[in-house]
Amino acid sequence: MVETNAGGGSMITLDLTIERDSTTPLYLQLARAIEDSVRSGTLPPGSRLENEMALSKRLGLSRPTVRQGIQELVDKGMLVRKRGVGTQVVQAPVNRQVALTSLYDDLSAAGKAPRTEVIEYRIGRPSPEATDRLQLQPGEQVLEILRVRYADDEPLAVMRNTLPERIAPSREALVADGLYASLRKMGVVSVLAHERIGAMVADEEHAEMLGEQVGAALLTMERKSFANDGRVVEFGLHAYRASRYSFEVTLVDS
Repeated sequence: MVETNAGGGSMITLDLTIERDSTTPLYLQLARAIEDSVRSGTLPPGSRLENEMALSKRLGLSRPTVRQGIQELVDKGMLVRKRGVGTQVVQAPVNRQVALTSLYDDLSAAGKAPRTEVIEYRIGRPSPEATDRLQLQPGEQVLEILRVRYADDEPLAVMRNTLPERIAPSREALVADGLYASLRKMGVVSVLAHERIGAMVADEEHAEMLGEQVGAALLTMERKSFANDGRVVEFGLHAYRASRYSFEVTLVDS
């Protein structure tokens, strides 16, 4: 790797290997090699790639092949093309396996620094929807929370959750540990969840909290989780920045 300083951030020349006898398309090999460099920190946010012509000449690839490989990562939100600057690295997106884990735990496992800002923390009477979803007994109250989850001080998700007041963590616990870890410390463990993944565009409220433009693409996830005694633990609706976040699913032939 060779790094040179120039306007618009350091330009980094990567040591890349392209296998021409591989069944993987050349453009995809290039995209994966650059992506690995971004995720490992070899290409930090703000650094610049050498231009397409230089990459093409150095690697013995056609310019359309190089352009296609770079576009793969532009589409993923990992690179951005800036006029007068070139191709620059932005913050690496978070990939999350669809599994019964919390975003806080996933960010920690990925080497990110998770932080939670609790916007709303309200205990009160449940709505008819909450009573039905949480299978509440008459007179039970609920905790409704609205949080913004950060990764390395960058806003990543807006999370709304509702849970029975009898298992409600404190505001301080939510900030320190996240929802699921706080519940585990109280002896409440989720063992099953139903999820629905979708999409929406950012309204003014979400755009402000996530640092996005109004109308930006957001991923959504509705989740309802259950404890091992069959009782409902919580239900929530989360919205994630599509430019910084994705879900991954492994499919097995049955």
